[in-house]
Amino acid sequence: METELHRAAKANDAARVATLIATGAKIDARDKAQRTPLLAATRANAIDAARLLIEAGANVNAKDNIRDTPFLYAGAEGRLEILRMTLGAGANLKDTNRYGGNALIPACHHGHPETVRELLKTDIDIDHINRLNWTALLETIILSDGGPTHQDILAQLIAAGANVNIADGDGVSPLAHAKQRGYAEMVAMLERAGAH
Repeated sequence: METELHRAAKANDAARVATLIATGAKIDARDKAQRTPLLAATRANAIDAARLLIEAGANVNAKDNIRDTPFLYAGAEGRLEILRMTLGAGANLKDTNRYGGNALIPACHHGHPETVRELLKTDIDIDHINRLNWTALLETIILSDGGPTHQDILAQLIAAGANVNIADGDGVSPLAHAKQRGYAEMVAMLERAGAH
């Protein structure tokens, strides 16, 4: 059941969150979707509430019923400040979402270059392959419009040493996907990086 702490966290009511923590509210209580107050705060991008919960020891790796955690959700949805806090509080870089992807893959797909930059400072597996048989680099091409935001992300992945030749489950390479979609700038970037 949703608790008062969930509601205060979602509303970013920092004063109420602080009071509830101080008076013994269960910090990792679960609502009907198995979300903790910290995940509720993360979903709402409630930065002040998230900070208080993390400082009080909230679990940044607690999964809900669709396998999201505060860390994974912050990565996927570009909640940059909360992502930084979860990284500082022991985020599990090997954790995966319901698609079998690590935090980097949806950050790339959803077009969050600053989040990608933050994740690439960590030891996250840049070439992790999810259940769709896609890497972060493949999702940057396949699930984008090929525009400047995803070009920025592709450039970051290449600079960080992503393997530009890991094909999808059908053997189609990143370069072939970029060519099929007419993403000329991405094609040029991949070719410069040794894609074939």
